[in-house]
Amino acid sequence: MTPVRFVVALILGALPEVVSSDPVLRYPLRHRHRHPPFPSPQFAYYLPTPQRPRRTPLSPPARPPRPAPAPRAQSPLALHAGQATRPGPGGCPAGRPWVNVTDFGAPCLRWADVPPLLERSPPAGWAPLRGQRHNFCRSPDGAGRPWCFYRNARGRGDWGYCDCGHGSVRLRGGKSAFEGTVEVYAHGAWGTVCGSHWDDPDASVVCHQLQLGRKGIAKQAPFSGLGLIPIYWSNVRCRGDEENILLCDKDIWQGGACPQKMAAAVTCSFSHGPASPVLRLVGGSTTHEGRVEVYHAGQWGTVCDDQWDAADAEVVCRQLGLSGMAKAWPQARFGEGTGPVMLDEVRCTGNELSIEQCPKSSWGEHNCGHREDAGVSCTPLTDGVLRLAGGKDSHEGHLEVYYRGQWGTVCDDGWTELNTYVVCRQLGFKYGKQVSANHFEESRGPIWLDDVSCSGREASFLQCPRPQWGRHDCSHREDVGIACYPGGEGHRLSLGFPIRLMDGESKKEGRVEVFINGQWGTVCDDGWTDKDAAVVCRQLGYKCMTDFLRPLTRSASRGAARARTMAYFGEGKGPIHVDNVKCTGNERSLADCIKDDIGRHNCRHSEDAGVICDYVGKKPSGNGNKEPLSSVCGLRLRHRRQKRIIGGENSLRGGWPWQVSLRLKSSHGDGRLLCGATLLSSCWVLTAAHCFKRYGNSTRSYAVRVGDYHTLVPEEFEEEVGVQQIVLHRAYRPDSSDYDIALVRLQGPDGQCARFSSHVLPACLPAWRERPQKTASNCHITGWGDTGRAYSRTLQQAAIPLLPKRFCEERYKGRFTGRMLCAGNLRELRRVDSCQGDSGGPLMCERPGASWVVYGVTSWGYGCGVKDSPGVYTKVSAFVPWIKSVTKL
Repeated sequence: MTPVRFVVALILGALPEVVSSDPVLRYPLRHRHRHPPFPSPQFAYYLPTPQRPRRTPLSPPARPPRPAPAPRAQSPLALHAGQATRPGPGGCPAGRPWVNVTDFGAPCLRWADVPPLLERSPPAGWAPLRGQRHNFCRSPDGAGRPWCFYRNARGRGDWGYCDCGHGSVRLRGGKSAFEGTVEVYAHGAWGTVCGSHWDDPDASVVCHQLQLGRKGIAKQAPFSGLGLIPIYWSNVRCRGDEENILLCDKDIWQGGACPQKMAAAVTCSFSHGPASPVLRLVGGSTTHEGRVEVYHAGQWGTVCDDQWDAADAEVVCRQLGLSGMAKAWPQARFGEGTGPVMLDEVRCTGNELSIEQCPKSSWGEHNCGHREDAGVSCTPLTDGVLRLAGGKDSHEGHLEVYYRGQWGTVCDDGWTELNTYVVCRQLGFKYGKQVSANHFEESRGPIWLDDVSCSGREASFLQCPRPQWGRHDCSHREDVGIACYPGGEGHRLSLGFPIRLMDGESKKEGRVEVFINGQWGTVCDDGWTDKDAAVVCRQLGYKCMTDFLRPLTRSASRGAARARTMAYFGEGKGPIHVDNVKCTGNERSLADCIKDDIGRHNCRHSEDAGVICDYVGKKPSGNGNKEPLSSVCGLRLRHRRQKRIIGGENSLRGGWPWQVSLRLKSSHGDGRLLCGATLLSSCWVLTAAHCFKRYGNSTRSYAVRVGDYHTLVPEEFEEEVGVQQIVLHRAYRPDSSDYDIALVRLQGPDGQCARFSSHVLPACLPAWRERPQKTASNCHITGWGDTGRAYSRTLQQAAIPLLPKRFCEERYKGRFTGRMLCAGNLRELRRVDSCQGDSGGPLMCERPGASWVVYGVTSWGYGCGVKDSPGVYTKVSAFVPWIKSVTKL
């Protein structure tokens, strides 16, 4: 064939798509990712031969036309991609080595996947590219036109030259060079993109490709203003970190009407770093695997594989939005990077939302080379994925296989060592053995497979001969159990979703919250037990004792996991994601315990579940109150952190060890909160006289609870003691608020009524006629009373200033006497006050020397937290002689 015939042949092959009589918006463009109908042999074999790979003077007529300029003047930046078709080294633009289709639209094969049978001999000198895991066009000798291998219509390997302008982009129709409709160059002509599902990550890739900044905002433009122009793509799905829009997943336009008849457009702006994400996978055969690269200080870099494991891979997959099975790959499995090594010693627990939250070295601090670049693979959950469940780790357990959205087991009929070998190899281990499934938690799912017979040569377990799915004659007592051994770290099944603990006193306790559908939410406490708590603590990386199999004792050891119910750590504010959790205690993650649909529940946030990991469960013995606790008062052993009185907040458990509650007994034996009170000694409690005004002075009607924190959740240090004697001040009158003070004697021998502990200690008494305004500061009120919405379940605390008595004398006139204290914060936005249910409770102030003294007993006031109406408290210092005469303290 002469050069003229060759040129004519190529032009005729390209013209049908350009001169098609179809409507403009209905261009089929079927050849973008498929090889075109195979031409007659004479056309195929008149492509340049291997003997003439460098004779590029014959090639220019066959090259696609240079991208035409936009109809109106554009800035150089706006046309950057169009201008980029200038030949660079090897025939492609310098710095643009990502073209991965031939000039007739056939997708390139990876250089590592070249088939042994080729239709034609390729150009010489391509051997150095053999084995590379990418599929970009290359000119091995650096002089000829770039080319790549592809698979032709016969299914055989072939090769073809590449169009270096393919995938160029430009913006048209905008008010500046930084905005406009997106146009892409393909098949020798400029075209546009359907605006359906076009979003900011897609726009950011276009802006970066045009060197107009890393941040792009997705826009849309009507097709009516674009003239006759073909549509090339729709449903573009970029991550946001791709170097070129060709690297994004997308659909080839198959004709029809574009939804809303809108084309993709962008607005670009310069900003530091990629829009999203700051993490990417490079060098893999799919978007689900590759070398891990992070973006920091304006450049991409790699991660060293020191301590790189499946937990790190789990976090990377989650951050990239890839679910399924996560596996860590060390030693530059996906090729060596070229930028700096950004991170080293990454130590994720697997529960983090991003790699930034994991313990790791400082940025740029490492002792590695690129031969140690870390990689991951995130295998999607598809039919045939395997896992080992119910064991101590991912390397052992009963064998489960994923099918139609559900995990099921495999029966052991006919099971052989070859079957075990195939399973362990698929899971990333070198070898293993069959073990009894009785050692693991019994499965409750279906039995998917039976009579599996592997030869040992299969690459996948599903390639082994077997009956149909679900056909078996087995019970779960015959489930296959396997233990795989080192030689590979194996795949790590996704933990399902991250969890966190909120509003606890330390990082090891709090309200359980789970991250589902992009939002943190709570767990309902229906059926919530210590077994569930053990799984939560394990998922968070806390090694707690799983002593939930034995009942609680007074000598329970430190380190146990404890469940807490009834919004013990306060109510959450997001959705309630999960209800009816049923853990056995051996699961790897909370997700394995969920049987109900996500979001299905019959709860309120007042039932939010919580946990305490590493619980201190030792309880004091009942041998009386010996030294040193019996000889001290006003000692707070737990006060390192500061819920509600009016304007208050949650206290610490045991933070106010003298706070007790006076409870009204009921016929059901459960009782209810009546008043607060203050423990003065093992057997004496101080409260307000008006607490007995309604129900009388009969000791059989009352009980005193010590060591309480949450009124509905039994506490390890909590104890309820009967009342032996009630002593009201002789001058108290029910129709008055003066002399509002009472003493309650608890049942039991002297000095042995309530047992002291770190959570149960007495308060100190003030000196007679002591004036706390002059001697004390740092005053607090505590109680379970009305918070402005409802009675609190958890003990509340609030700092409160003592006020000069004139404030209350002016407000309450003659009702305020010298036997009372005036306290409260009168500022509009920070009013603090006691309220109903707090009556009888303490007003405590800290003396110099760190002892706490009960200066007041909550008595009365006008409303709760009302402006210009401070609280009134019985002045304890005025009654010290009476208290000592009654109690003999």
